Amino acid sequence: MTRILTNSDDTTASNGLARRTLLQGAATLAASTLLASNAEAREFGANAEPQRYPDPDIIAIDPKRFKAKVGNTAIKRLYTGCLWAEGPAWNAQGQYLVWSDIPANRQLRYLDDDGHISEQFHKPSNEANGNSFDTEGRQLSAERTRLVRYEHDGSLTTLAEQAGGKPLNGPNDMVVHPNDKSIWFTDPGYGAISIYEGKLANTGSLQPHQKEAVYRLDTQSGQLAKVADEPFKPNGIAFSHDYRKLYVCDTGITHYPQAENVVWSYDIDGAKLSNPKRLIDMKLDGKSGFPDGLRVDTEGNIWVGAGWVGPGYDGVQVFAPNDGARIGQILLPETCANVCFGGRKRNRLFMTASQSLYAVYVETQGAHFC
Repeated sequence: MTRILTNSDDTTASNGLARRTLLQGAATLAASTLLASNAEAREFGANAEPQRYPDPDIIAIDPKRFKAKVGNTAIKRLYTGCLWAEGPAWNAQGQYLVWSDIPANRQLRYLDDDGHISEQFHKPSNEANGNSFDTEGRQLSAERTRLVRYEHDGSLTTLAEQAGGKPLNGPNDMVVHPNDKSIWFTDPGYGAISIYEGKLANTGSLQPHQKEAVYRLDTQSGQLAKVADEPFKPNGIAFSHDYRKLYVCDTGITHYPQAENVVWSYDIDGAKLSNPKRLIDMKLDGKSGFPDGLRVDTEGNIWVGAGWVGPGYDGVQVFAPNDGARIGQILLPETCANVCFGGRKRNRLFMTASQSLYAVYVETQGAHFC
């Protein structure tokens, strides 16, 4: 039996066809847009085409204050294959960079002379996070449970494992003061509240053993003193270019909903800190990412590894020291955990970003020896 379509059926069929055509067209457009977006996405692989100068991912938000952009250089990916890259530190004597791959329980080394990567420079590393070097060129590492130093003879010295009679939560990052050789470090305890980056302390608290804090270690006497505990989870740490201030990243929002993504500033008074204030707010266009690690250049500007927001935000953000204003950005395709100035002129910024190590030359220098 042949069914004769009525006018209403014709309308329905026509509308259905139009709707299917519209949906197919939308799908085709979406696919085309995605392909175009992928085609335009920047490639960082070994066989990628050279980047046209000036690099569009180095952004001067305030050109009058951000003068570090070099017009004829490009961001380079030096290595990829990490699980979570952290803690870059530059050794000037050996002209190499060391960094951590926390979940892989290893530390890697980049040699500046030929770009060679030692993938198991230290393995196991006790799930070390941040690194630095002291004034004698000895490597310092913030391991999951302690702060340690690698001696010249290859032995390992534990510098700090307890504070106030209780175990440290888990050191994260550190800096060395050149005048008195003291070591200032943060203790947020991420390695004790994550299986992926450490081992659960099983204390039932976000503060595995005690309140998260910033400490100062007197390397002459061995005395350890708490100097600040305002940040919910103090993370990256750096001195100002003139050693008059100390900057501390706060990533407490990972576990404390009342925390904010900010960088704290303290005045340094000998072995003590005073005048805590939130100098930098990480909000940008209504979005806010974590300020993980940071370094300072010779002009006093603060270079912060940031991320967990997405394209247009993740990478390095540069702030002015006087008012905490954002003056520049280096955009990366991955969340950036930490940064370090290095190279023979100390004018190359190394960036540990999620799975990779990046570097770019800048028209400034790191203010400190590491």
